[in-house]
Amino acid sequence: MATTSEKTSVTVIGLGAMGSALAGAFLAAGHPTTVWNRTPGKGDALAARGATVAATAEEAVRAGELVVVCVFDYDASESVLAPLAGALRGRVLVNVTSDLPERARAAAAWAAEHSIAYLDGAVMVPTVAIGAPDSLLFYAGSRESFERHESALKVLGGKSVYVGEDAGLAAVYDLSLLDYFYGAISGLVHGLSLATSEGVKASDVAPYMGTITQILPWVLEGSAANIDAGSYPGAQANLGVMAVSVDHILHAAKARGLDVAQLAGIKKTTDRAIALGHAADDWSSTHEALVNP
Repeated sequence: MATTSEKTSVTVIGLGAMGSALAGAFLAAGHPTTVWNRTPGKGDALAARGATVAATAEEAVRAGELVVVCVFDYDASESVLAPLAGALRGRVLVNVTSDLPERARAAAAWAAEHSIAYLDGAVMVPTVAIGAPDSLLFYAGSRESFERHESALKVLGGKSVYVGEDAGLAAVYDLSLLDYFYGAISGLVHGLSLATSEGVKASDVAPYMGTITQILPWVLEGSAANIDAGSYPGAQANLGVMAVSVDHILHAAKARGLDVAQLAGIKKTTDRAIALGHAADDWSSTHEALVNP
């Protein structure tokens, strides 16, 4: 078992719920951990667990070989980091603040300008799952930095994946997965709402939603392969037939006074894909309508 002296010294800047969870995971794994937050007092619970609470952001940065930033957005991270370029030189900066790929690339360019090794990260699990062996985090940017600190970064989640040297890629993966998640749960809630509009309890329908969930891994695998190939064979289920079901759901929801904005968007996309000649193709052919609006 490694001793504390063999562990990477880590600094965590930003002690909201996620930042505190990250710092806690580093502490639990035996990494000497320094923390700082703009609001005093946020580090008290971590201090009780062995963290060092720095008086200033610069003091915190100088204490860690690996500096992890987790704040509200890139405006906040830039305001904290801009005065610290000198202190960060020679350290690895890991920014797991959620924002757009463009902001991540701009941050990486700033870091390169100041000779700071940079990784952008995306945390794909809630705070309670930080540190679990199957928890997913994405990293992009300096490959050398990721490989050097991979063992420390995997303390935060066993499924820590490096996705490329383009620092914006972690955010791309993040947005793609969240796009899927929010679309899926919105559809789930809308389906339950459609049932309740007819007096059927949501809890009575819910057990049968699993039949849909069970086919999603197969749909996901096939759709990804089709989109990459640019070919959408629809022998098993074609878009023209499925679009009719979309139309039925849309009319039923409208008749029951439900909001249909999401369904109307789906219908608009299927109609466009069919107009592009994909009626006999798989649902994944709607990709062509999405990228050619």
